Order: sequence, then C-alpha cells, then structure tokens
Amino acid sequence: MTHQVLSMPCDEAAVRRLRVGDTVTLENWLFGIRDATQIAMFDRGRNIRLDLRGHAVIHTAPNVKRVPPSPEAPAGYAPLCIGITTSMRMERFTEPLMRDHGVRLVIGKGGLGPASAEAFRRYGGAYLAVVGGAAALETTWITAIEDVDLDDLHPESLWKFRIRRFGPLLVAMDSHGGSLYATVGERVAARRAAALAALGAED
Repeated sequence: MTHQVLSMPCDEAAVRRLRVGDTVTLENWLFGIRDATQIAMFDRGRNIRLDLRGHAVIHTAPNVKRVPPSPEAPAGYAPLCIGITTSMRMERFTEPLMRDHGVRLVIGKGGLGPASAEAFRRYGGAYLAVVGGAAALETTWITAIEDVDLDDLHPESLWKFRIRRFGPLLVAMDSHGGSLYATVGERVAARRAAALAALGAED
C-alpha cells in the first residue's frame, strides 16, 4: 500500500497504478457533481462547457454563499461547507462520465457497484472514499470555487473547485477489479452462512 499525490488532470497510467488500500492526495482541481447534474447531462442532453477530461468528480451539493467576484472567488461563490453524499444512487452515471467526458476518479461515500467496477476496469478509473461526517475538514482543502456551470440546478450545479492537499483519500475501488465493498460483502455473506449453519437454520 502506497500514498500517491496526483496533480489534476492526470492520465490513465497514473490511475492504473492505484490499488485498493492505497491513499491519494489530489492537487489543483476537483469538480462537484450530483444527481440533478447528471440527470441533466445524460437524461436530458444538456451540454456542459467545463472540461472534465482527466479529472476527478466528487458527489456533492455544496453549501455556498454568493459573494462579489474576486481573485479569491472567481465564480462569485465562497465555500461554506462542501461535503459528500452517498454514491450508489449515481451508479448508472459512472460509465458515461468516463466514456463521454473522460473522468478518471470518482469521490464519494458508501461505494459503487459492479457497473462502475467494470467502467473503472475498461477506461482506467478508481473510486476514492471519504468518511461521512468529515465535511468541515474537506472544506479546508478547497481554496476557491473557480467556476460553475448548469447553475440553474443550484446547489446541484457543476462546480469547479480549486484545491490544495485534498486528502488523503482511500482507494476503495481500482481499475483491476479490486473493491473493498465487494470484499466486505463476501466476508459478511460467509459469516452469515456460518452463523446459520451453527444454529442449524436454513437460509
């Protein structure tokens, strides 16, 4: 297990070097995205002007405030609390994000499923996990909101964050089929079967 620092955007080779159990710190840029953002993009055919190629997206709908545009707040927003949301309900968007927009990394909590695992394997991606409840800490890793698109969906807009030392984040799914969530699921199923057998009960 290793720790790696990735300056975003990054290439496929850098992501394929990641393995489950590694930790990662991100530098430069991060994009915020959530349910409504992706429904607009993939179900309703809305175009975006921000380039996601080689970047990481975080599942979030941030708490922000409007401020006068300035070098510290180029988009006219200041971050108040930028946390994560559960990823699984956005499972169906992982492949089109990678295939159509070149996204490399997905950040969230709770993990993703088999379809995302296959997309990570095919296109060269990974899922980076954050512990729930750490929004205050995560917000300190964001230095500015650089840009925003689809802002009629606020707060589920497409956000471009300027970041510094964003992490460490845990590699929970990699491009080689590794998944902490699948491993835990298998262990739970085995322990359940053993417990039922010890009780003489049937599943």
